[in-house]
Amino acid sequence: MRPTPAGPETPGPIEATRSAEPPDPAEVVYPTEALGPAGTPVPAAPGPAEQVRLVDAADQARLAGLPHRARELLARAGCEGLTGAVRGAALLVSGLLALQDGPVADAREVLLLAAELLAPADASRALAARLAAVEASWATGDAAACVEALDLGPTQPGSDPLLAAYRTGMSAVMNGRPDTGRQPLREVMAGAGPAAGVHEGPETLLRAGGAALVVGDLAAAARANSRALAVARARGPYILVAQALERLAYGELRAGRHARARAHAEDGLRTALDAGQDNLAAHHHAILALVASVEGSPQTVADHAEAAERVAAAHGLAQAATLSQWARARADLARGRLPEAAARLGPLVGAGPRRGHFAVRMLAVPCFVEAAARTGQTEAARSVVAAFARWSEQGSDPQAPAQLARCRALLSGPEEREELFAAALARHDAVAGDFERGRTQLLYGAWLRRRRRPGEARGRLRDALVSFERGGALGWAAQARAELRATGDAGPGGPAGPLTLLTPQQLRIARCVAEGATNREVALRLSVSTRTVDHHLRNVFAALGVRSRVELSRLVDRAEKTAAHP
Repeated sequence: MRPTPAGPETPGPIEATRSAEPPDPAEVVYPTEALGPAGTPVPAAPGPAEQVRLVDAADQARLAGLPHRARELLARAGCEGLTGAVRGAALLVSGLLALQDGPVADAREVLLLAAELLAPADASRALAARLAAVEASWATGDAAACVEALDLGPTQPGSDPLLAAYRTGMSAVMNGRPDTGRQPLREVMAGAGPAAGVHEGPETLLRAGGAALVVGDLAAAARANSRALAVARARGPYILVAQALERLAYGELRAGRHARARAHAEDGLRTALDAGQDNLAAHHHAILALVASVEGSPQTVADHAEAAERVAAAHGLAQAATLSQWARARADLARGRLPEAAARLGPLVGAGPRRGHFAVRMLAVPCFVEAAARTGQTEAARSVVAAFARWSEQGSDPQAPAQLARCRALLSGPEEREELFAAALARHDAVAGDFERGRTQLLYGAWLRRRRRPGEARGRLRDALVSFERGGALGWAAQARAELRATGDAGPGGPAGPLTLLTPQQLRIARCVAEGATNREVALRLSVSTRTVDHHLRNVFAALGVRSRVELSRLVDRAEKTAAHP
């Protein structure tokens, strides 16, 4: 999700002042020079060597997932009195702590200042600070700030070539030159591959996994991030476990493996909360909201989205906020709430300030096009398809070519639409992903039904239903079943009790009204006129002997429960 690394593994802040490894933060002893008024020891002001030990101990506490202990150690070091590289090292720890559970824009400024102070004496830590500033900039959705942090300062002679390749590749991508950036990022991926040996640190592997996500190689991303997780769990640092789980969850989400994404995100959420990584926990909540938007639980979507947005608003996490809004919109799509979905997605897919996150914008375009095209907002949909086509050509997402053909089908005339849907399905066949293929089959089948070709529609809709059921997309499976019933195919989950008196179209309208939809909203969902809905609804009331929408809702609810639990 956030393809920036935690930074290279580095020694302590000033090698000349250290004769041993950094102390365990729990074992640091503080000298005292006097007793306070209550007879309690008053800590003496630490000397330069002790300040270095305290800063190192604070970093060890941070890496161990003890942020409160880390802040206590920094306070004891007396950071306001520090100068030069020691102050830079303290600011690096402070900035990394803020990146975990504070406003990320503030963390970025602290990290850049740390890089400036560290550069003369400790180039390795200075680079770690710059890479962490990239991560903070990414979280805020500030592409220009990412470029600035990536380009800040020249690469030092003798530095890690993989780090240099990473900076070069990401800088090119962020500057709108993905073709130039692809080769350096592939070098990063290859450098952390199986042939590189077994001694890579989790930072190196996470960097490779992030590079793979940027270039669209989801299989390579899964391998690198899985190895990063294994290494972080076996050798530490503990603080990177939740980040590796986030990368894994996001990659599985992109690949359409939603059950795996949920498992990683649930584990990552627990780990992040345990380590005081509130910002990372917000990202895990956003991923879980996206998974729930597929699996068909509107309340679960709302719960996780609210949790993500609460932290995102306080800490400036543009990516987490964007992902949670996308999840809400996709839940609306699953329930046929097209105007609501279009309204949520419009701001996310537009370019410019106060919009969605730059890394999520293109991923959300297919959902926006579906919602906008089906509610008559064709010009708004066309305005983003051209940018999506350019992005698809870059190869950044294996699903994009099929999604692009589907978007074009939704915006085309009847003569071209069938050919474009067929092209979309052919492209789906070339990549894995039941969910996206099912969505294309559903839209294709629904269009065939409206063209009064029920026999052909049934085949497409049955395929969609199988795809959704296989992938656990229960909300979307309900849509496919409803479309099947509209073709005259009752199938599993057919009407029960008095609902058997209704025609397939009357049944669909009754179910929509029972969910609380207005006649206009029903018309938009079913692609019919409001007058048609009015006509059918009068006949539904007459057939069922009800007098109000409330009575209809109660009757439908009872009948559906009877069908589910006979």
